[in-house]
Amino acid sequence: MFRKAPNESRKIRYAVVGAGNIAQVAVLPAFENAAENSELVALVSGDPDKLAALGERYGVAERGGYDELEDVLKRSQADAVYIALPNTMHREYTERAAAAGVHVLCEKPMAMTEEDCEAMIRATKDRGVKLMIAYRLHFEEANLKAIEIARSGKLGQVRAFTSLFTQVVRPDDIRTRSDEGGGALFDLGVYCVNAARYLFREEPSEALALSLRLDEKRAKDVDETTSAILRFPSGAVAQFTVSQGLSSVSSFRIAGTEGDLRVEPAFDYTADIKHYLTVGGKTEEKTYKKRDQFAPELVYFSQCILEDKEPEPSGLEGFADVRVMLAIQNSAASGRAEAIPPFERDQRPGMGQNIKKPPIDPPEPVKAPSPSEQ
Repeated sequence: MFRKAPNESRKIRYAVVGAGNIAQVAVLPAFENAAENSELVALVSGDPDKLAALGERYGVAERGGYDELEDVLKRSQADAVYIALPNTMHREYTERAAAAGVHVLCEKPMAMTEEDCEAMIRATKDRGVKLMIAYRLHFEEANLKAIEIARSGKLGQVRAFTSLFTQVVRPDDIRTRSDEGGGALFDLGVYCVNAARYLFREEPSEALALSLRLDEKRAKDVDETTSAILRFPSGAVAQFTVSQGLSSVSSFRIAGTEGDLRVEPAFDYTADIKHYLTVGGKTEEKTYKKRDQFAPELVYFSQCILEDKEPEPSGLEGFADVRVMLAIQNSAASGRAEAIPPFERDQRPGMGQNIKKPPIDPPEPVKAPSPSEQ
């Protein structure tokens, strides 16, 4: 594990574990924008062709397969890993990295069970390394501004959240299979659950949901579409629909007693994001230009390591979403409302975490097509 010497200024050295589409089109190129304190030094993948091509593209000599993780981390002197693997693999590779004394930045959702989330938190805590879950929107201006607006009183008492997040997933993508943690709820619903939690700044107390599977090409043994309603202790209500079998939509809207705010495309990282703020019958539009949403994660996590600070989107933030999604899953299975036990969360994202980086031109991926057909 890297330990900063007094007055030493250096970059945090990262190994990226997993070379799927998101890693190739967003994470790996983001290191150029994060060069102030972050450096790509190693690649880990089960595909030798990807390792060779990406190693050449980014000038990374240290690379290896999944069974070589510990050796690659040691040879590269990595301080941290970025885990961009299927959801069902997050726990194993977090535990292995932690055991090697390496900090962990893990893609969301954190894991598929509360037990796995708790094990990841415990493994990193026991070894004295940091764990951050890759909530890129916690550093993105349009979403952080929405939080500020919700808290400002402009909308009155904010009591409703509604969202639609959908895409048409390619047949046989990992999102169509349960053994790799697929399904619309865990792939897309995590964004809606997280947004509702950070906009209301409280934890839901009850979930009611239904799930559908109409096309086995896009959902072999997972949910193709899930709709959910979340009740919050304050009386606020969130409702959303996520699907991997519907035309691409990415939007949320919050409504209060004095006005409303619509954000779209709310959860994307490839386009401008627009606010439509309506107060007193008048609507104002504001555009937040497209930017690199992945470099800020790297910069922020590296800052946390260098300054020995706990990341805001920590393992507890990941756990908070997983417990809600499991309640939604249980409700959909039973057809009844599912109570969600109380949970305290004292850290929330705010404008202080806004980090601007210029947009990147995504490179052509190597054997890693986009999950969406559109």
